Amino acid sequence: MKKYIVSLWAMIALFSSTAVAQGATDVIVPKVDSGDTAWLIVATALVMLMTIPGLALFYGGLVRRKNVLNVLMQCIIITAVISIEWVVCGYSLSFGSSKGFLAPFIGNFDWAFLKGISMSDLSPYFISHSQATADGGTIGTIPHMVFIMFQCMFAVITPALIIGAFSERINFKGFLIFTLLWALFVYNPVAHWVWSGDGWLFKLGALDFAGGTVVHINAGIAAIVTALMLGKRRDYKGHALPPHNIPHVFIGAALLWFGWFGFNAGSGLAADGLAASAFLVTHLSAATAALVWALLDWFHGKKPTVVGVCTGAVGGLVAITPAAGFVDVTGAIVIGVVVSLVCFFMVAFVKVKLGYDDALDAFGVHGIGGIIGAILTGVLATPVVQSAYSGALYGNMHQLWVQLIAVFASIVYSGIGTVILFWITEKVIGVRATDKEEAVGLDETQHGETAYTNFD
Repeated sequence: MKKYIVSLWAMIALFSSTAVAQGATDVIVPKVDSGDTAWLIVATALVMLMTIPGLALFYGGLVRRKNVLNVLMQCIIITAVISIEWVVCGYSLSFGSSKGFLAPFIGNFDWAFLKGISMSDLSPYFISHSQATADGGTIGTIPHMVFIMFQCMFAVITPALIIGAFSERINFKGFLIFTLLWALFVYNPVAHWVWSGDGWLFKLGALDFAGGTVVHINAGIAAIVTALMLGKRRDYKGHALPPHNIPHVFIGAALLWFGWFGFNAGSGLAADGLAASAFLVTHLSAATAALVWALLDWFHGKKPTVVGVCTGAVGGLVAITPAAGFVDVTGAIVIGVVVSLVCFFMVAFVKVKLGYDDALDAFGVHGIGGIIGAILTGVLATPVVQSAYSGALYGNMHQLWVQLIAVFASIVYSGIGTVILFWITEKVIGVRATDKEEAVGLDETQHGETAYTNFD
């Protein structure tokens, strides 16, 4: 009888261990999580909403009525062209893994035309793509194609931000060629540096949760370079020209604010507590920056303005972008205050003093805001949000130095790359609109249309 009891116990133990092993296998075998996937699909749509119609209306309302369609056209054609470029080679160059000396700087063409990627493949990136590890062993919970599409929307909006610097004076042909070249040779390498598992800034430990360096510094530096190389608008007098439609500015800013929740909260690549934290601090930074800008407007210009509060909100969204997955609510408020103070000073005083024509303050808000956000990430990152990351305020001075290196590298590369590509485009096909085209307006001269018609 004892023999049978021992045998029965052994069978139960064997069955139990097999079940545990099977249970463990169920836990570690990667599979699609429907909640994460649904959230990332929504987040992707929200980021697309930021470009069209969000940025299109925001920038379109700020220009004069004779150029509004040109801005809308630039935004939608960027969405079309860069989406195709992304699938053809952009994604592979940004997130593919090269070999040898190229590996830290640019990807390869293994995923060109999304070769070898099927509907059943899972994303090789998990957690936040700013800490992603494409090690082939641990993969995410969303389909690879969803991650590709999510990142496509980042590739789309980055060159669209540059539009704000050269608005009202660039011909459409030159704009289109320059934008495509810039995406290929500037955006893709910087994205690889920071977000790819073998990028050199990623390995250095640079933190960029959702694009402060890759998107905003990159685009902001390109913006000031193109504004300087293109020259001022013919009738620019050293101060902002009145926007033609402030309600459009307001609607565009509101859509940007709304879409930014996908931009930042989606960058954790999961529907979890990190996404919730990023969602909260994104909103809080934007709200703080909007209020501070309104108060600065009130103090400096005697009246708070709609354009001012919209600009402040966008500045707060820009600056929180790299920090959204690393700072708490106190950090978000600090970032919102600092970015409004500095960007207001850049827009209201520095631009006027130096006289450069950054038409819609793409550099003053996105470039400077991105720099502030990236640096303050190195100061305010708290282990309360992600235990593996901390900034100078929590005793990790090294992180601040890494952030400064990432900021400097992005500024230098984007600046030099933009100069070269813009010069090539100018020499080959030309980029500046003629005096007549600029006077008549780019809507009629570049597209043969007008936004508003007066009926008798």
